[in-house]
Order: sequence, then structure tokens, then C-alpha cells
Amino acid sequence: MNQAIDALRALLSQPQLIVITMHRDPDADALGSSLGWALYLRRQGHQVTVISPTDYPANLRWLPGMETVLVYEENAASRKICQQHIEKADLICCLDFSALSRLKDLGKLVQDAKATKLLVDHHLEPESFADLMVWDTGAAATAQLIYQVIKKLDPALFADARDIPLAECLYAGIMTDTGSFRHASTTPEVHLAVADLMRTGFEINRVHRLIFDSSPLSRLQLLGHALSKIHVLHEYRTSYMTLTAADLELYTSSAGDTDGLVNYGLQVEDVVMTALFVERRGEVKISFRSAGDFSVRDLAHAHFGGGGHKNASGGRTSLSLAETVQRFLAVLPEYQSRLQSV
Repeated sequence: MNQAIDALRALLSQPQLIVITMHRDPDADALGSSLGWALYLRRQGHQVTVISPTDYPANLRWLPGMETVLVYEENAASRKICQQHIEKADLICCLDFSALSRLKDLGKLVQDAKATKLLVDHHLEPESFADLMVWDTGAAATAQLIYQVIKKLDPALFADARDIPLAECLYAGIMTDTGSFRHASTTPEVHLAVADLMRTGFEINRVHRLIFDSSPLSRLQLLGHALSKIHVLHEYRTSYMTLTAADLELYTSSAGDTDGLVNYGLQVEDVVMTALFVERRGEVKISFRSAGDFSVRDLAHAHFGGGGHKNASGGRTSLSLAETVQRFLAVLPEYQSRLQSV
């Protein structure tokens, strides 16, 4: 990390045209780390454009700087503007993803760009497309890594209320990716980082409420519908839920409405792995969660072209929803002994 920071410090010593981008269907860590980094860079005199490959959840629209985010897939005009920014950029910062495929169509533009590329991420097995890397799988969130980068570049930051917008962005990313500080990734370093952010005086209960307690009624109804169909496979200590495209339409689901829903499957007694299958826009998105030493990342990587973390992972298929679920059920016997031993 220190070598990357030194190179980054030299690069940022002069005003730069900078693009920051994140993975598709961005969550609070992807957006929080990107917006926090953008706020810092703008204060240093750089011109910064933040680009999301796809739309973002409604419960994150309050994040400071969100009004400046460009959505690549929004329309043809937006795609053209994003392409122009990427082609002109001196530096492209790739946050919270380790493979260009996570950008969908935006990935090819980033790959072909002449700009210096910086990767900041905490996922396993990063691709070697970046010139500079700040990568640590031991970090709880990309927002934690951005905090560390900023503190190395400017140790005096987060001293007072002037830094509240930046602190809120990074706190949102760290808080959500640690499951509100309940996951095993919540280390002493995480709490120390959050304590430093809190020195600005921002209201942690406000951030939590804006993210978790501002759902439209339709989202809660969608949650109830999904929970009413939960399947529990006791012989595999596994549960799973499905949502069809028709379900999403019925409950007027929008981007982010299914985020976090998979976690409810782990609340079932004696369950150590759960999955959520969501049929949307001609594909099936799968979210996996697990408890203890069982790695859903290995399962997702081996059978669903996915990745992520040991206890929180995901994948996608172009199969039908029914075919995807059947594939999942077919591989469970391979993992039965490991699931039973957790």
C-alpha cells in the first residue's frame, strides 16, 4: 500500500481530470467510498466525475455528492457523456470491485482508456488491469481503505464539522459492509477508523436511519412476500428465497429494494447458509450468505461464476429462475458434510 500511496501522492501533486467508478448495482460501500474519495479530491483542486454503471438504491440518494453521480445506463446521452469523461481522464479510480466485468458495458471503456488506473478494493483475486493497487482482503470495506488512503495523504483530516460530508460517506460504507458491525470483519482497526470519523460530529443514528429506516411501503411488502415463500432444507442447514420478475413488478420494485433481504434467511434456527434468487432483466442474480467457516464464496465461484467474500458472495446466470434454483439444489449434496460440520 505504501508504494501505491507514494505514487498516488506524486500523481495528485498537480490538478488532474479524475473519473471514479464502482461496480454495477452499487451498494453503500461502493457509493460511500466513491463519493467520499470524490469529496476529498475536489477539496485538493482536482476535477472529479463519479460514474455508476447502473442505477442506485433510493435509500442512498441522501449521500453527500450524490447529485453529481452520472449513471452510464440511464440513456444514450448519459453513455456519451460518460465515455467522454473516461477518454479525457488522467486518472480512473476503480472502487469496490476486482474485475472489469463488474462494470458491465462500462468495463470496455475503462479497459481501453489511456488514463492511469487505480484499484481500491477488498475482494479476492483482483484482475491485473490497474497501474496502482490499494488492495487488502482483510479490510472490512472499501470505505475503510479509502479512509486509510486519505489519512496517509492528509493526517489532519476529520478534525471538525467541515469534514462531516466526507465522514458520513465513509461511515455509511463501513457500517453497511460490516452488517452494522456484527460481521467477523469488524476488527479493532474498523472501530478506530469509525471513532476518528465520529470526531467530526456527524450523527451516526441519522445515517443508520436514512439507510435502514426509510423504506417505501412496497419494499416492506416485497420483503413479506419473499419471507412467506422461504424454503428450509434441514438436511443441508440451508434456506433460500426466490423473487420472480412478476413479483418485482407487483411490488413496484426499484434498484436496491432487494439489498439485505438475503440476510433474513440466516435468522432461521440451525441454518448456516442462505440464498436469494432474483429474476430481473433477463438474468437471475443470486446472493449468498453463510455463518461460521462455510465459504459461500467458493460455492458461488465454482458453480455460478461469482465471487465476493467467504460469508457474503453472489453470482448471476442467464438460465431461467427455475433452472438456476435446480442447479443450486443439485450442488448441495457436494457441500452437505461441510454444512453439517459448521
